[in-house]
Amino acid sequence: MYEHTETQHGHTVTGTRTRGVTVTRYATERTGMSARVEAGRRAAGRVGAAVARAWSATAETINPAGWLLVAVAAGGFAAAFAWGWAEAWVVAVAATALLVLCIPFLLGRHSYEVALEFDRDRVVAGTDLVAALGVRNVGQRVSLPALLDIPVGEGLIEAHVPLLRAGHDHRETLTIAAERRGVIAVGPMTIGRGDPVGVLQRDHTWPDVQHIYVHPATVPIPSTSAGLLRDLEGVVTSTIVDSDLAFHAIRDYRPGDSRRHVHWKSTAKTGQLMVRQYEETRRSRIAIAIDLDVSQYQHEDEFEMAVSAASSLGLQAIRDGREVVITASAEIPRHAVERVHSLRTLPTLTPTAMLDGMSGIDGTEDVMPLPLVAGMTAQEAEHLSMVFLVTGSRQPLPSLRKAAVAFSADVTVVAVRADAGAEPAVRSARELTVLTIGMLHDLGHLMLRGSV
Repeated sequence: MYEHTETQHGHTVTGTRTRGVTVTRYATERTGMSARVEAGRRAAGRVGAAVARAWSATAETINPAGWLLVAVAAGGFAAAFAWGWAEAWVVAVAATALLVLCIPFLLGRHSYEVALEFDRDRVVAGTDLVAALGVRNVGQRVSLPALLDIPVGEGLIEAHVPLLRAGHDHRETLTIAAERRGVIAVGPMTIGRGDPVGVLQRDHTWPDVQHIYVHPATVPIPSTSAGLLRDLEGVVTSTIVDSDLAFHAIRDYRPGDSRRHVHWKSTAKTGQLMVRQYEETRRSRIAIAIDLDVSQYQHEDEFEMAVSAASSLGLQAIRDGREVVITASAEIPRHAVERVHSLRTLPTLTPTAMLDGMSGIDGTEDVMPLPLVAGMTAQEAEHLSMVFLVTGSRQPLPSLRKAAVAFSADVTVVAVRADAGAEPAVRSARELTVLTIGMLHDLGHLMLRGSV
């Protein structure tokens, strides 16, 4: 047995001979030209990455006006060298000088500490929101004037920050109009430093984003002790159960009955076990199903009226201590609208949580129709005593009846149709009661009129 090693064309070859059998193993090591090529590739990659970063920073720094100056300077120098035009030299030199003069305005670091504080983070649609803006120069040098951009939803607020000496601050009060229901994202804030001409600008961004909940407008609803929302708690039904509050009768004991319901006096008289029977009492559990199909509403204001009506009903029920279930169709991909059914449930633990959920719902065409929403609500929510179906003026009565029959016969179903400008009306059908509201304030009056 012996080993033999040699190097051939940059490859190290090791051979082992044992009893007439030779096993050759190759250990390859890149040397010479291949190593230089690999090193060149790595260097080119690093240079390319550095160039890409520099180009990205340059593109973010130069404004459209700056690109115009760059184009003018390049065109001027090209024309001057090609045809010797003196005017081209003047234009090129002037554009280049302007670019150079704008560069000193970008020097230095952003040494600002920015704080934006709101007096509240929840408002009602149609009101204004006040915020206090504070900008402090935490650096050791004077900070030049700057422009602070504050995105507010789809809009933008611009706050001008003056020249600030080290340790000084600037405070300003901002007013934000919350005209429409929704969730407003405020931020991220960006402060820019640039030249007076607007050629160059460098931005610094604070990534914090605050959310403002704009609740729907609501109106007071009669207490659940009167009208359509009368007190259903404790109302006796005709269903006989083995355990409840309302005593009904005494019957013979059957295997499986609880010993807690044994009537001992009757047992002593008859000589055999007798148990109590009870009449089931009705529990006040309310469901509110909201139609999010925009095709059932004439315009956006009508949809907002429907959301406000549902919010008013849910808010009053929660305040009265009722169990409330608020449902709506979840958004479904357009290609699967007819095949996929999806239901979303809004939080109802507290009035604030319920209104926060109402702030975020939007109307769309990619949702289930109201009858399907009602059917899934009947499956998900058990032991309901009353259901409100909130929809728009284009929802036909046959569809409302179809939605109503999804619930059992002992459930009271009320449809609330938002029809902007219409006369308020109450219409009773066999399956349900239909309330038509022309404005939000009609809801309270109709609730008093439409007792069931």
